[in-house]
Amino acid sequence: MPRPTAAQIAYGSITVIFSTLAMLLLSQTSSAVGTAVIAVSALALGLLVAMTVPQPKSRVVAVNRPVERAAEEPVPAAATRSKTAA
Repeated sequence: MPRPTAAQIAYGSITVIFSTLAMLLLSQTSSAVGTAVIAVSALALGLLVAMTVPQPKSRVVAVNRPVERAAEEPVPAAATRSKTAA
């Protein structure tokens, strides 16, 4: 699972804060159960918003470079003769 981006964290956090405030002010609840329901629903809404923020697309950079080969050292003739004679 990819890590969340800064935009996802920011949008999710702002959604949680503002939706919690709005629901508490609109519902005018004073009970602990009502406050808990509002808090859980605000967290769920913030998570939904954070997951729907588009992920940045990974950039693939094509580089047209020739393949570098390791420098090949010439093999002395005496070394090849001794290997074939053995």
